[in-house]
Amino acid sequence: MTPAGTPDHGAAALPDGEQDSAERLHKVMARAGVASRRRCEELIAAGRVTVNGMTAGVGDRAVPADRIEVDGAVVTWDAAMVHYLLNKPRGVLSSASDDRGRRCVTDLVPAAVRVYPVGRLDADSEGLIIVTNDGELTHRLTHPSWGVPKEYLVHVEGVPARGVLARLRAGIELDDGPTAPAVVSMPQPSVLRIAIHEGRNRQVRRMCDAVGHSVLRLVRTRIGPLTDPALRPGEHRQLTADEVRALHRAAAVSSRSTQTP
Repeated sequence: MTPAGTPDHGAAALPDGEQDSAERLHKVMARAGVASRRRCEELIAAGRVTVNGMTAGVGDRAVPADRIEVDGAVVTWDAAMVHYLLNKPRGVLSSASDDRGRRCVTDLVPAAVRVYPVGRLDADSEGLIIVTNDGELTHRLTHPSWGVPKEYLVHVEGVPARGVLARLRAGIELDDGPTAPAVVSMPQPSVLRIAIHEGRNRQVRRMCDAVGHSVLRLVRTRIGPLTDPALRPGEHRQLTADEVRALHRAAAVSSRSTQTP
């Protein structure tokens, strides 16, 4: 690696024959599950990334033999991508670790490869969550610009009137601004099916509170095109290649649909 500020300085320092296999460092980090590409560039610019013991710079490249570290932690980027679909039970945290020793979603999937949850379900909520080391897919499923819909079954206090369903469909004014229109139905009394494409903190719960029907139980049943009613609480399975491709396609379609003509 050469000093920061030199264009493609990482690639220039690579021996002949290795430059063809080199990739941009921020892309390597994103694919390894560190963060989105943009966030990885920010980490590099902040001097928090090293390659083979030397501080990396924006524009650097890396090859599989390189040792990449972020804040001293080694990034494993040559391992195969894994994508788990987990039915998160109530009380389990949607995080990779917890300093208080509470159970996390990563405790419920194989530990051979370091993985991270895609988005969040609060501890009191249940249902489908993806756990992966695929940083690019994580970015597409969580960033607001992609707008991949998630669907929830919500058991609420009382029986919402038609006017309440109309308010939820139109968008609710919350303390952090109005929500986007939601797809809402009531398959049975006191049970709502709500699909949203935003990912605000405890959004569905806050929407229901705002219309006077507090949530008693919340279960995520769908992520984009992905659902699995046979997956029991606490169980996980690997996504198929077709399912991963379908999630990428769903993100691309959702992104185009939210763009202003």
